[in-house]
Amino acid sequence: MGCRCTVSAQLLRGKQDFWSDLKVTGIDFLKSQNTLLHHTDEYNIENLVVRRGQPFLLQLSFSRELKAADKLSLRFGIGEKPMKTRGTLMSLSMKQEKDLSGWQISIVKNSGKECLLSVTSSPRAPVGKYVLNVKTGTNIYKPPNGPIYLLFNPWCKDDVVFLDDEAQRKEYVLNDTGCIYVGSAYRIYDKPWNFGQFEEFVLDACMYLLDNSKLKLINRSDPVSVSRVMSALVNANDDRGVLMGNWSGIYNNGTSPVDWIGSVSILQQYYKTKKPVCYGQCWVFAGVLTTVMRCLGIPSRCVSNFNSAHDTEENLTVDIYMDEYGRIENGISFDSVWNFHVWNDVWMKRTDLPEGFDGWQAIDSTPQEQSGGIFQCGPCPLKAVREGDVYLPFDGKFVYAEVNADKVYWMVKKVNGKDKYIKLNTETQDIGVNISTKAVGQDKREDITAQYKFPEGSKEERKAMERALSFIRPSGLTPRAHMPSAMPMAGALSQPAALCVAVSKTGVHLEITNKEALYPGNPLELVITVKTSTPGTRTIDLAGSCQLQSYTGKVEASLGCVKETIKLEGKSEMQVPLKIAADAYMKTLSSVEDEVLIHITAIAEVQGTDYKLTQDTTMRFEYPPITIQMPETAKLNKEFTCAFIFKNNLNVPLDNCKLLVEGLGIFKMSTFDQGDVKPGRIIKSEITCTPTRLGEKKIIAKLISTQIKGISAMKAITITE
Repeated sequence: MGCRCTVSAQLLRGKQDFWSDLKVTGIDFLKSQNTLLHHTDEYNIENLVVRRGQPFLLQLSFSRELKAADKLSLRFGIGEKPMKTRGTLMSLSMKQEKDLSGWQISIVKNSGKECLLSVTSSPRAPVGKYVLNVKTGTNIYKPPNGPIYLLFNPWCKDDVVFLDDEAQRKEYVLNDTGCIYVGSAYRIYDKPWNFGQFEEFVLDACMYLLDNSKLKLINRSDPVSVSRVMSALVNANDDRGVLMGNWSGIYNNGTSPVDWIGSVSILQQYYKTKKPVCYGQCWVFAGVLTTVMRCLGIPSRCVSNFNSAHDTEENLTVDIYMDEYGRIENGISFDSVWNFHVWNDVWMKRTDLPEGFDGWQAIDSTPQEQSGGIFQCGPCPLKAVREGDVYLPFDGKFVYAEVNADKVYWMVKKVNGKDKYIKLNTETQDIGVNISTKAVGQDKREDITAQYKFPEGSKEERKAMERALSFIRPSGLTPRAHMPSAMPMAGALSQPAALCVAVSKTGVHLEITNKEALYPGNPLELVITVKTSTPGTRTIDLAGSCQLQSYTGKVEASLGCVKETIKLEGKSEMQVPLKIAADAYMKTLSSVEDEVLIHITAIAEVQGTDYKLTQDTTMRFEYPPITIQMPETAKLNKEFTCAFIFKNNLNVPLDNCKLLVEGLGIFKMSTFDQGDVKPGRIIKSEITCTPTRLGEKKIIAKLISTQIKGISAMKAITITE
């Protein structure tokens, strides 16, 4: 009798379980499985990070078995007040597998009290943090493990940021280290940079920027809108964004721009304090913007434009004013030519433009000029720049001028106590040369000038210039005449050829070179060579000068000059030395916070003619190297030692030396104070590393001192299991 009662009770409980309210008791986001498939497994965050337009799995646990008659829906909401009508609330039901917004859901496996679901977001969904609620009947379950992060998806063909090349996706989305190219047009060197888009708090910092932008949530689906607003938010000029720009040379209340070796500490500090980080210059802005774009899933690369024009009057000319020795005069013109300027390219379809302008788009977060009342720039299609379609959005005129303006040289002479401006000549091929980015899968420079402009002097280039001028020509400005190309466009991975030669119509040539390596503490042994290539006798008045410049072209010091009259017969040449003693520049090196460049200018006037020839070039100081010693491979979670060695081979002591080192996935940013390093002294610093991530990782080291700011090194190590 007792046994029959027990059986009846069990059957009754079974019926009650069958008909009781269905409740969710837990959700497994299957993070390891999902993130591997979505290429998001590197993100150092507890939450699930997935990419739009691609399925991800969720394992739901219920209070009882899920039946066909049960009502089950998943609600994904973004923003403070998600609404279906605004496209910010998606309700996915088993009865209706596809939401009107393009999201989909399906049951993969239903077994006992567990159900495996597949969810596919729309490839046009807004990116950001989505809160998931699961509704069963009248019950609502809110997972305790926080929101799901949804990113752009370059692996999805239906996403407008789709990039159909796996090697490029690895470089422009997944690579967290790289090189930014700086220096001068024909003395280019790389500056190693840790982008660190997967590091702790970086994704949250990017989401914070999105949340604090003025973008409507629905517009977060559009990479054009997102990249444009991020070009504004990475600088702090209008909106308390990430970085405060500073070109004053005074950085007492912050970090000097030359001291940064990556974006991670900048974005982490910004996210922690919610205040702008001090300070940045163009390569820092570009490095941080690359991090933000890659972190959000938009393919991005740093682009370095050498001899970059800042044309404030939009007339495609930049005026350079010099005295009789060729010394550049600061402050006469608002125009300027930067030795280099770094911005970004981002990859996307331009559904807002006529057909044919998809692909790379230029964006720039360095605050130079306002666009729409805000310091922002781009995205501007590279094809529009190349073909002169500068009317297309956004900021095509400004970007076009950066790579295509003419340099007009003027001499300023005192006549009766007043300044007289004498036009010397116009250089049409010196702006926008050796445009550079890091090569895909290699630590080499790739020349992408041909993606921005046709070969100088070609029919295509002339046609593009005429088209651009038709949109921006002021009164009296005419298209430049056909000029023969001075040199072929550089090909991929090429090194820039030295173009320190100016040739005049009179057959007179100017060439500027250095006889000895330009080490700080040594005399600068410079030579101006005057050559003639046609018959006849010429008397030439030559003037030359040497100055120290910041990378923006600002003169920091005038070091010396020379003035001679020389006579040349037929095809001949003469060298005029310009020697600068170390004492003339070492004080300046020690007093300025920025890395400075050596700028040399020569002016030749052929007597008996009205023709004046101008040539200038910029050179960089050379430094002893940093050596990084470590094994080629190491084991995951196993210690190894990395050593950094530097020998001061210079003739001068280096004061207040600091060694900055960082290895993403190996060790966090560390600083070693080395004090004063006398000539001949060797310093060695060691750090014990424990790698936490697999694959090829890179360690970056940088040495800074009172006298020098630009010694960097980078070395790779492979981490295995």
